[in-house]
Amino acid sequence: MASPFDSVRWIWVNGEMVPFADAKVHLLTHALHYGSAWFEGIRCYETVSGSAVFRLRDHMVRLETSCKLYRADLPYTVDELCRATVETIQANELPACYIRPIIWRGFGSVGVNPLPCPVEAAIAVWPWGSYLGEGAADAGVDVCVSSWRRTNSESLPSIAKAAGGYLNCQLVKMEALLAGFAEGIALDSDGYVSEGSSENLFLVQDGVLWTPPLCCSILPGITRDTVLKIAQEDGIPVREEHISRGALYACDELFLTGTAAEITPVRSVDRIPVRAHGPGPVTRQLQARFNAVIRGETLDRHGWLTPVPALVPVGAGG
Repeated sequence: MASPFDSVRWIWVNGEMVPFADAKVHLLTHALHYGSAWFEGIRCYETVSGSAVFRLRDHMVRLETSCKLYRADLPYTVDELCRATVETIQANELPACYIRPIIWRGFGSVGVNPLPCPVEAAIAVWPWGSYLGEGAADAGVDVCVSSWRRTNSESLPSIAKAAGGYLNCQLVKMEALLAGFAEGIALDSDGYVSEGSSENLFLVQDGVLWTPPLCCSILPGITRDTVLKIAQEDGIPVREEHISRGALYACDELFLTGTAAEITPVRSVDRIPVRAHGPGPVTRQLQARFNAVIRGETLDRHGWLTPVPALVPVGAGG
């Protein structure tokens, strides 16, 4: 079976393009033992004006913040990481792709103390379609409320996209998949709705858009922020407030957001149908506006699209 990585030839590692097969780390890398890594998920789209990365700088700023919270000195500036991302896409000649920048503590010591370990960086790209399944954006997905609670932000800073924190997400995801659902929704330590295993969450009730606030142990998602801005521009009322579990079963519409998931409607929670049983009118409106932005079909008034100049293979040119 073909792998999406078959078309990937180069990975940017610590400032250099490295052949895919040679991009490796030592077995005693600190991140492998203790989860001391920070990453982003970004997408490059084929727009009407050529390839462009969506909200590249915003993602890299968040990556910088994640490292800062864990006292990891990022070895590159945001601008350097943005340039490296574009170069990696060009090197692999991928007009559309998923982008994974990752910063990690390498081999230096094998104790819990991470400070003696070097901080390293890499950027990988590969083709990736719909995260929650083909057709999910139109038909919606079935989700469950997980028995696992989201890690309290006083224990792990939820605003950091840290690899170690995703052990909690894996428990939520596996529980959902093994029970026959596409995704799980985690509650926070107080029992309020938090987020999916790797998506933020929105619900619609009586024309009002609701989403959990940052204090509910959620990651401040870039797509979440995009939806909030689009809703504001379209005059859709928004409430960032605590959401009870029961609201998930009673709402008119429900959808998940994330770089991988984009805007994916939910059709049922714990096998109880959402009233719209898929994308309702508000969800469809937001999807249409979001898709127009990422395809370059509307004015980029926020400067969200970073163009990728004509693709040039590694080693080409004078």
